[in-house]
Amino acid sequence: MAAKKSVVLYPGLGVGHLTPMVALAKVFLRHGAAVTVALVEPHVKSPDFSAAVARAEAANPSVTFHVLPPPEPAAAPADSSVSSGGGTPAHFIAMMFDYLRAMNETLRDFLRSLPSVDALVLDMFCGDALDVAAELDLPVYYFYASGAGDLAVFVNIARMTDASFADLGDSLVSFPGAPPFKASDLPKEVVTDSPGAKAILGALYRLPEADGILVNTFESLETQAVIALREGLCVPDHSTPPVYCIGPLVSGGGGEKEHECLRWLDTQPDKSVVFLCFGSMGAFPKEQLKEIAIGLERSGQRFLWVVRSPRNPGMFGQPVPEPDLDALLPEGFLGRTKDVGLVIKSWAPQVDVLRHRATGAFVTHCGWNSTLEGITAGQPLLCWPLYAEQRMNKVFIVEVMELGVEMKGYNEELVKAEEVETKVKWVMECEDGQALRRRVEEVKDRAAEALKEGGSSHAAFLQFLKDLDT
Repeated sequence: MAAKKSVVLYPGLGVGHLTPMVALAKVFLRHGAAVTVALVEPHVKSPDFSAAVARAEAANPSVTFHVLPPPEPAAAPADSSVSSGGGTPAHFIAMMFDYLRAMNETLRDFLRSLPSVDALVLDMFCGDALDVAAELDLPVYYFYASGAGDLAVFVNIARMTDASFADLGDSLVSFPGAPPFKASDLPKEVVTDSPGAKAILGALYRLPEADGILVNTFESLETQAVIALREGLCVPDHSTPPVYCIGPLVSGGGGEKEHECLRWLDTQPDKSVVFLCFGSMGAFPKEQLKEIAIGLERSGQRFLWVVRSPRNPGMFGQPVPEPDLDALLPEGFLGRTKDVGLVIKSWAPQVDVLRHRATGAFVTHCGWNSTLEGITAGQPLLCWPLYAEQRMNKVFIVEVMELGVEMKGYNEELVKAEEVETKVKWVMECEDGQALRRRVEEVKDRAAEALKEGGSSHAAFLQFLKDLDT
């Protein structure tokens, strides 16, 4: 009988990096592996982090969670939270990478303390841990929690030493595995000449050094990008390691049956409600919230809308207060729409909402987790990207996958009420909107097939385990 595999997952900093790693841990468990998740304790104590770890432990008793102690003060980077004028602390991203680099010694000591480790699986931002794996002679893999299209573009950009995209504006750019798209849709965090951009590109540059890359996607969703990666077109000056498409890895939901929004959805007709939610960091100024409210009211459609307090420039990294809906939304809006709409403060159980029979469309920021949650629930996507790689995801969703449409104005000062009204009515009432819904339903079925025994993602994970043995 073969010995049980023992793997360590290393998601780096942040709750958003923990969630997909926990989903990956469940896949390892299903294949008989022992799983330890090594967590980096933030250098500033965070109740959100502690609560997320507690929830993960309670929900996954078969996974071992180990919070690594922070590095010695001499090794940790100094806290430099002085704003650089744009609202984000100066070089916050660079500081994060410095902190993760300083964690190498702690990670190495922890790995050495374990009876056995067959593989180390890294978050995309944990590239410096490659050095720890090399020192300990451990097989090392990346888990890329976003899509293959993003991966294809980013590993290419990371090796383009003489390229500059910051001043190209709306000029079209081309990369293997991706359709031509506007340079302005590239993440600002990558194309600027800042310490943070250099740190991100440095991490992306090291991706091909791993023994393989696990990607949270399925082959039929992103065929063009997967082919480009596997044929080595995206990393022309280095061999590309094996790419294993093992997704979609999505939370199972089901943990919030008593949430008020689910009880409200129970009273609504099938596929009649538009769900608007913009991720854990998605917040709008009051003026934009007003435009959304007016557009929803004029559309006459049922809606469920998650509203967060606007973020002030000095609030980066700080807890956001609960929104005052009466102050943020147009006077009388909540009363006038109470028979057709529900506004939820700050958070809703998104997976459960998307899978509810009453939900009929999803207005999303195009974060990859949300994108997969929408697709696997069979929801047509109204794409309103906000930051990071979300604009690129919008391109892939609209132009390659053909599973959504763009909310025009996302890259301007405001998405107007007229656009909200038009797109919401289009997706819920028009034949083209129904055709989009049918396409998403087909892809939903393909996603489920990919994960079944014999499906492409199931086979890819088996191949990964086989390669780990060689």
